[in-house]
This record gives sequence, C-alpha cells and structure tokens, in this order.
Amino acid sequence: MPEKIQGPEEPAKVYRSCHPPPNPPPINRPVRVYADGIYDLFHFGHAGSLEQAKKSFPNTYLLVGCCNDEITHKYKGKTVMTELERYESLRHCKWVDEVVPNAPWVLTKEFLDQHEIDYVAHDSLPYADTSGAANDVYDFVKSIGKFKETKRTDGISTSDIIMRIVKDYNQYVIRNLDRGYSRKELGVSFVKEKRLRVNMKLQMIQEKVKEHQEKMRTVVKTAEMHRNEWVDNADRWVAGFLEMFEERCHKMGTAIRDRIQKRLKREQARVRVATNNGRSIDDDQEVYYDDNGVEEYYESSE
Repeated sequence: MPEKIQGPEEPAKVYRSCHPPPNPPPINRPVRVYADGIYDLFHFGHAGSLEQAKKSFPNTYLLVGCCNDEITHKYKGKTVMTELERYESLRHCKWVDEVVPNAPWVLTKEFLDQHEIDYVAHDSLPYADTSGAANDVYDFVKSIGKFKETKRTDGISTSDIIMRIVKDYNQYVIRNLDRGYSRKELGVSFVKEKRLRVNMKLQMIQEKVKEHQEKMRTVVKTAEMHRNEWVDNADRWVAGFLEMFEERCHKMGTAIRDRIQKRLKREQARVRVATNNGRSIDDDQEVYYDDNGVEEYYESSE
C-alpha cells in the first residue's frame, strides 16, 4: 500500500508509491491499453474513465474487459444487467476498440501476454482481490510498471443509481404497474399493491395541499407588497396635494394683497389730485396713510 507522508509546505495528503514508475510506451505502433470493470447500468462515469484511458497516448488501442455474472455475483454482488447486456453496452461506447468478455477478477502475467497489454488503466483506489486478505487487485500490475491511473467521476456511480431507485421504490412500482407490468412480474402482492396506491394518493393530496399553501403564501406576500406600495403612493399623493394646496393658497394671498395695494394706490392718487386742485377735506372724507405715515384724505363715495 502507498505510504502516507506530509511535508511542511504541503498540507494536503501526499502519497509515495512503493511501486516503480510506469514503463515507457512502445514506439511505432498503437499503445494497447486495457481497462476492466463490471460496468453495470453503464453511465457517463464509466464512459469518462474509458475516455481517459483511450486518450492516455496519442495512438491508443483500448481493450475493455468485463467480468461475467458468475464471478461478479461471487465477489461483488448481484447486478441489475446481465453479462450479455453489459458486454453490449460497452460495444456501443465510442472509446472502446475491443470488448474482452469473461475478464478475470485478478490480472495475471499470462493474461497480459495473451492480449499483448502495455498498460492497465484504472483509478488508484485499492480493490480487494480474491484472497480475502484485502490485497490490491492491481498490485501486480503496479509492480511491473504497467499501471495507468485514471480519475473517477464524482457524483455518479452504479451504487448511487441503485440507491435512488430503492429510495423511490414505491413510485417506481406504481409507475410500472400503470405501464402494464403485472404484480407477479414486480413481486408485489394484491394487498401491497392496494396499500401502495392508497399511499400514493395520500402523497399526491399532501403535495397538492403543500402547493396550495405555497400559492397562498405567494398571494399574501403579493398583497402585502401591493398594500405597502399603495401606502407609499398614498403618502406621496397626500404630500403632493398639500404642497399644491399650500402653493395655490400662497398665490391667492399674494394676488389679494396685490389687488388691495393697487386699490389703495389709486385712491391715494385721487386724493392728491383733489388736494392740488384746492378742494377741502371734510369729515365725510376718509383718511388713509401713505407709506411715510402722512395723512391723506379723499371724499367718501356715499
């Protein structure tokens, strides 16, 4: 197993392999790279690893080994797809040049020589061999310098896909029953089917209630926003009205004052004209004061 070391300038995990570096690639011919696996429910993570293997060298011939059902069920567990389905899935991957069926669980020198394999491509995680001693199945390949590391694709695996199906098992059972599959094909009893359908209807009602509640919250929030907007607009309207009313009152007061002043000036001018003509001012005449406080008189119009 790799020995873990950690330097002062590198806080991340660093591993120093006890195996020799990979051999130099052959010249003047395609590099024969071998990748193996189970490839159950073939997905883009599988395709990504095969793409890396295919692009390991400018001129690569990629062989992909796939274990059969017997050895897979023995050492890993039951698969969803049969061995023939898994072989066929690999043949439809554009990165694969040749599929090797009935691939061995542990690679040997005889197998590598038989298929003239230059490198074995796989991720660096250790995989248990058939000894039960937790030995790495690729330890031999690494020891002879024929191991080519690839990277796993995060977020996708066959186990993840199966977990999604198991998590939503009831929904998939009802879905397949509605599509014509029989209870016998799905391994579901009559009572269980009825219980699943009732549970699904209850779940649908809960989802509709939840959706209705979300809509009501949206309506309430929208009404609150409109109310706040109306209050803000009302405040602006009232402020604008008061400002306009005050402005008009000011203009009206100014106009009245100007008219009074004009009237007073006309009357004052008439009194001065009468005085200059030698007319006397009697008690029936009204008295006004000019801006300097001097008394001025003119006859009443009565």
